[in-house]
Amino acid sequence: MDEQVFFRKLSSLSTSKEIFKFLSSLEVMSDIMASGALQRISEVEADDDGLKNPEEVLESDVFKALCFQFEFEASKLSNAGLLNALQALIKLRIDPESTLMASLLSESEERLATRQLAVEHQCSLAESLMELEGPGCATLEQIVNRIREEDIESWTPREMTMVYKMLRVTVMEGEQYHDLLNRMNSATLAIADQLSPNFTSIILNSLVVLQQTQAVPLVIALCKHSVKHVPYFTDDELVNVLDAFLYFGHREQSFTDALETHVPKSISSMHPETVSKVMQYCCQKTILSKPIFDAVAECFISDADRFTTSQIAECIAPFGTLNYLPPSASSLFRKLETVLHTRFSQFQPHTLLNLLHSCVLIQRYPVNFLPKIFSPYFLQHLQAQPPGLDRFVASQLTRLFLTVTLECPFYEGPKLLPKYQVKAFLTPHCSLDFHLLKRVKAGLLYLLKKRIYFASEVSTPYFYIVDIEIKLDEEGFVLPAAQCEEIHKRIALCVDGRNRFCINSHNLLGEEAIKRRHLQLLGYKVVQVPFFEIESLHTSRKMAEYLHKKIFPHTYRLGC
Repeated sequence: MDEQVFFRKLSSLSTSKEIFKFLSSLEVMSDIMASGALQRISEVEADDDGLKNPEEVLESDVFKALCFQFEFEASKLSNAGLLNALQALIKLRIDPESTLMASLLSESEERLATRQLAVEHQCSLAESLMELEGPGCATLEQIVNRIREEDIESWTPREMTMVYKMLRVTVMEGEQYHDLLNRMNSATLAIADQLSPNFTSIILNSLVVLQQTQAVPLVIALCKHSVKHVPYFTDDELVNVLDAFLYFGHREQSFTDALETHVPKSISSMHPETVSKVMQYCCQKTILSKPIFDAVAECFISDADRFTTSQIAECIAPFGTLNYLPPSASSLFRKLETVLHTRFSQFQPHTLLNLLHSCVLIQRYPVNFLPKIFSPYFLQHLQAQPPGLDRFVASQLTRLFLTVTLECPFYEGPKLLPKYQVKAFLTPHCSLDFHLLKRVKAGLLYLLKKRIYFASEVSTPYFYIVDIEIKLDEEGFVLPAAQCEEIHKRIALCVDGRNRFCINSHNLLGEEAIKRRHLQLLGYKVVQVPFFEIESLHTSRKMAEYLHKKIFPHTYRLGC
């Protein structure tokens, strides 16, 4: 049978029984076909826990006949047939001490010693040895050193990819390999636009595993190149590419555009891990993509049972973090509440806290679950698991407590004890833009004439820090910032730089949106001063005119 026809038929078979029946119908097979059959058997029958049907595979006469041929005719095998069979048999958990495995390993190492193995076959052998003997195998170092002697610039994209793949599992540490990697990174840059979706994904994943943070030009080239492959990546490949974007901190608008086109069309067939990784990418990059978020919401509503608890949190938390309610919000959070009721005990404490905290950012209040969250039992579990009750976790607990106090007055369950509360919220994503603050303060000084009439970075008794605070008396006079009596109204100026908004958007992040709500409920008049309204105001006078209209739209008076 023609090899192409053989492999096409082989790939359509999904059980070892079907594969053995097909092989029995053939009179002659090449060693490439025979090793390919072993690989297909390993794909359908082996997983992380071992063989699904060990007796059906290992006691099969066809399987025994294949193994017999490989054992006693090892010297006659092609390099590809020999090494593909070795990899498949390792995956099938064949005893490494058996005469079959000893024969294949001996023949492989003999060919390595006599330089009969091409680059890709050396890589295949290295991966097999890594599986069998671990990183301490002496032959591994021999293979890597042999590869260092090769003419890297002459490698094909396939060979380059296989070496990266081999290095990511064999090279843990060691400066002696940095030169090899640097040479490979430079050579790969020249062929980046020739790489297939699979090769692009493998190389990006290898750069992450090998911590190649210095390979910035290659990373950028591969990220740009990956844009055209988005519709063709498998789930695992797309996860690798997204991990690389996250690890290297790169952002490519055209890649986001490609995801916006691809994800809504393909989400019904995507693995939950891929869906959650897409949302993790959007969340960490503060990308509010309504097409993606809407599609994920619909997917969760219809298929929530497919998702693990950590995947659920990774899919839902970004809605709160980026302050977005999809059109299907009521159905989405009804579904989430049902899932929480049925699977509450399956959630890890930190995962659950992160999920519920994200809900309150967008005014979805998990009051039915808060008694459990504030219970000593849950808090002890939270403290026992890394990262414990650090300041970030305590901030989330405190914000839940403040939300239920201010926005859910009907809640009568347990409260959060003071020892678990922070004095001020930790908001790493929404830190103050001090350059913008300096310009606003200059405008206020021009407007109010004296610096005593406003204060900046003011701590409140309610855990929030106000960017700029102005106090008024009952008649509307501006009071000195240090005055503590006869204060009728407090004005909170929120000086909002770009980092308080979703990227390329005027949509406030969730932590900033809830801060405004809470300050208003606490009696502040909240005045937003966003970057996009003041970036064109280059003088203190223009800034003062702007602030006058924002803070005192009718008039203002200075107190004595």
